[in-house]
Amino acid sequence: MPTESGDNEKQIKGSLVLLGETCLDSLLERFSGAKHEKRNRFILLFFTAFFLTLLIIPSSQFNVVKYKAGDIATSDIRATQDYLLEDRPLTEKKRSEAGNAAPFVYNFNAGAPLDVTRRFEKSMALVREAREGDKEMSGDTLLRNLDGALQLDLSAAEAATLARIKSDQVLLAEISRVTAALYRQKVVADKKGFTADRNHGLLVTDLETKREVAAGDYSLYVDLVDGRKALAGMKIAIGASPRDVEVIKGVLSRMIAPSLTFDREATDQLRHEAKAAVRPVLFQLKRGEMIVRVGERITQEQAMKLENIFESRGINRFFMGVGILGLVLVLFYFPYRFARKNIRKFDPSNKDILLLTLLTIGNFLLLKITFAVSTAMGGLFPFIDTADYYYLFPFAASAIIVRIIINSEVALVYCAICAPLLGMMFNNSLQVVVYALLGGIVGAHGVRQCKERGAIYTAGLKVSVVNVAMAVSFQFFSDNAFTMQTVYCVVFALVGGIINAAYATGAIPLIETLFHYTTDIKLLELANLNTPILRELMIRAPGTYHHSVVVGNLVEAGAEAINANPLLARVAAYYHDVGKISKPLYFIENVGGGENRHDKLSPSMSALILISHVKEGAELARENRLGQPIIDIIRQSHGTSLITFFYQKAKSLVISDAQGVEEKDFRYPGPKPQTREAGLVLLADCVEAASRTLTDPTPARIQGMVQKIINNIFIDGQLDECELTLKNLHEIAKSFNRILAGIYHHRIDYPEPVFKDKGSGGKKNLENSYSEPAKTLADRGEETKKSGGEDLKRLGMS
Repeated sequence: MPTESGDNEKQIKGSLVLLGETCLDSLLERFSGAKHEKRNRFILLFFTAFFLTLLIIPSSQFNVVKYKAGDIATSDIRATQDYLLEDRPLTEKKRSEAGNAAPFVYNFNAGAPLDVTRRFEKSMALVREAREGDKEMSGDTLLRNLDGALQLDLSAAEAATLARIKSDQVLLAEISRVTAALYRQKVVADKKGFTADRNHGLLVTDLETKREVAAGDYSLYVDLVDGRKALAGMKIAIGASPRDVEVIKGVLSRMIAPSLTFDREATDQLRHEAKAAVRPVLFQLKRGEMIVRVGERITQEQAMKLENIFESRGINRFFMGVGILGLVLVLFYFPYRFARKNIRKFDPSNKDILLLTLLTIGNFLLLKITFAVSTAMGGLFPFIDTADYYYLFPFAASAIIVRIIINSEVALVYCAICAPLLGMMFNNSLQVVVYALLGGIVGAHGVRQCKERGAIYTAGLKVSVVNVAMAVSFQFFSDNAFTMQTVYCVVFALVGGIINAAYATGAIPLIETLFHYTTDIKLLELANLNTPILRELMIRAPGTYHHSVVVGNLVEAGAEAINANPLLARVAAYYHDVGKISKPLYFIENVGGGENRHDKLSPSMSALILISHVKEGAELARENRLGQPIIDIIRQSHGTSLITFFYQKAKSLVISDAQGVEEKDFRYPGPKPQTREAGLVLLADCVEAASRTLTDPTPARIQGMVQKIINNIFIDGQLDECELTLKNLHEIAKSFNRILAGIYHHRIDYPEPVFKDKGSGGKKNLENSYSEPAKTLADRGEETKKSGGEDLKRLGMS
């Protein structure tokens, strides 16, 4: 006896399922409307692309904890993909070496001696002006002007000495001679520092143009101290007193400047360029390579690897996401447009696209989780390559589900779109692309006519075989064919096909329930004649029930003849007239010998009652969740055909040549059959009804009747919108003839029943059992009446 807690648990589960179905129903209603179909599909496109982008972007394996040198690792850390990372310490070392090796930049002033002479020339010009009596060039003014001309701070005594020089030209000539002799060697500021720089390397540029000067001899040089000493020993013949000459030498010594000067800014720029020219030193981490093991102390090198992985992920993650989003949008949109324009049966509804969206996101999420688990398994079983676990993943399951739920065309396009995205998610693996694509195609092909759940596992075995072939091929391709990894790959590939089948088997009933789809497996359940709706039809409208069963046999044979879906056709035939349950006595097959209620109704009212059973049947099918394919065939089972009997009756009742009678009022609302199965139901419905009117249903008469009915339906244009060809109609007619001939075949008249002969001890007289000519049924009926048939007269009576 169930406990109270068990009952509560069942109630909670039931409530959750009901809540889920309610939410999905509202979502389906929102996205299935034709008013905003284009908008809804774009919303689903971006929704799917966004979530797939989040799943495809390589996730950071190290986002929980960051390690520094000296920390203890709390888990094994492997590289989840191939990395090409920068060795920063080594790169910085090489760049520092390149910067230090850059030459020192010195500026060479070739006009240094001339510059000294020109400054003295300007000063002597000022002195001449003062001599000529220029009042503005006297006293302090002259001293300031001389300071500016010589670019020195002169004393009053030095200014007076310059003023006493009589011969300007002689002074200038001597200064030019002395400076030229001094600057024959390079003059530097610091001899010791220049010597070190020259040993390291020099780059000499012109002071004015900043261009590199031709290489020269820089071994002859003096610094300012030695240069001024040399200047003090030189003789200057200017016709002045020795004291004035020494003053002039002192002024000249202070004007001497280095002809080679160190350019720090240019040197720093050259070092920067040398450092920038050094490429980063890279090292490679292979996918699956162990970086650090649990319990180990993190070394400086390991900390550097982890830090580089962190930063490389963080920098590229945004741009990678943008690129993946764009690629997903392109992969979704253009194959979809191509399929809509070029593949005849590719026409998914909004509900189909919603299912594909949720199925894709769910499948990628599951594969992402298994991907993370397989990475962790590498630490537990290091002898198995992490990539070997990929053969266990259910890559083909979603394609199998799409093939069973929708059709093969959608499944093929789905495989072509998802396979490249799966390859991106699995570290841009081309092998995963091929593995997912071929596995999905083979799995979808294996369930092309799935009439039982065991067929899914058969398809799974086919996937296993193809998986093994691909696994071995990949191992040969990577030159690992004769290793233990090949054994693991083969075993995992075999098991992977079964996992795909188990996944699909578990998901399909859930999808059928939540999305109200009708698969072949669901059709097998509906084909049971003991379903509540068919039992009610059998009780309330037995004639319609028998008619539907016969029509089911006809369409099943016809569907097999033209390679349509026999199961869908047969089940749809069982339910195509369920709308007659509400008013069974208004349909002739349920009346029998009773009164005809249409005798009291006008022809138009009778036509309305007959037409209404299509709408009522569709509503009844929707309430009982028979599925959209069944509902569509119920609505299309009569097409827009004319109710001829009541139309002719209405015309005969109207005076003045049928004025006021509209033919459209006596036609079913349609639509016309859109599929081969719907066309088969319409043909079989008419043929079976007409066959009951044959008085002597011989094979020839049945054949003529079938041919006439099909011709009339074809001429009326009821088959214009379905895919039945003339060859199909010929095969359908042959199958109908065979089935109807079997139903209405002639039987031999049975002989008289053999009664027990008391004289023979109760044994049958086998020799005389068939000695007399067979009697007719009427004769047997008369004998039955004479031989006590009154005991059976109430059989079959109400």
